[in-house]
Amino acid sequence: AQRIGFDLVTSLNQLTDVAYPNDPATAARIASYELAYRMQQSVPQVVDFADETASESPAPGGGSISAYAGAMGAALATMVANLSSHKRGWDDRWEEFSKWAEKGQQLKDELLRLVDRDTDAFNLIMTAFRLPKNTDAEKQARLDAIESATKTAIDIPFRVMEVSYEVLPLCKAMAETGNPNSVSDAAVGALCARAAIRGAFLNVRINASGVKDKAWIDQKMTAGQKLCDDAEALETEIMKHSIQVIEG
Repeated sequence: AQRIGFDLVTSLNQLTDVAYPNDPATAARIASYELAYRMQQSVPQVVDFADETASESPAPGGGSISAYAGAMGAALATMVANLSSHKRGWDDRWEEFSKWAEKGQQLKDELLRLVDRDTDAFNLIMTAFRLPKNTDAEKQARLDAIESATKTAIDIPFRVMEVSYEVLPLCKAMAETGNPNSVSDAAVGALCARAAIRGAFLNVRINASGVKDKAWIDQKMTAGQKLCDDAEALETEIMKHSIQVIEG
């Protein structure tokens, strides 16, 4: 019934759009209806994911949740871009905000893919540890597999850090140039992105002790710490500006 209702509203909106072409109010209304429907449809999936995380299974764990937090940060910034593109009186800025929205969508999609990839990386480690170790050759093959799997389990959260860091400039732009009524959404997006970066770095660090290639680990740790430091600085800027806007 909900789907039928949405289809009816969509059809009516399309007819209205034909009758009133290039009307920003109509476009904004259509976007609002579609966003509301997508949010309602996604609620069961979000609940299922939370329940799965709360179960006795070790995955999805902190790495996947970090990726999901980053995706939510990108989603919020993208929402602000979409709302700003349809703001009355801002018709000449539609292309500007559409480009930001497209960028945000790309970041969100990659981070959602990383949610599953992090879980897959964990399973890869578990598979490596279960390999036979009866002979010297099997023992060496097992150690090599563990080393490779552990590096993958570091590369994935490190990628989460990199992509989540890209979310912050988007949040900053939306906080500074987007619809001021949505500045808090852009700020929360920044908080999500920074949480994703810090959480993912914890996953990098906890797996680091299992890798023998210390030069490789040192490079990851140095780059990861810089991402954390730079993210903190950007988040501080965004929050400072957002609070100024909120408090007038």
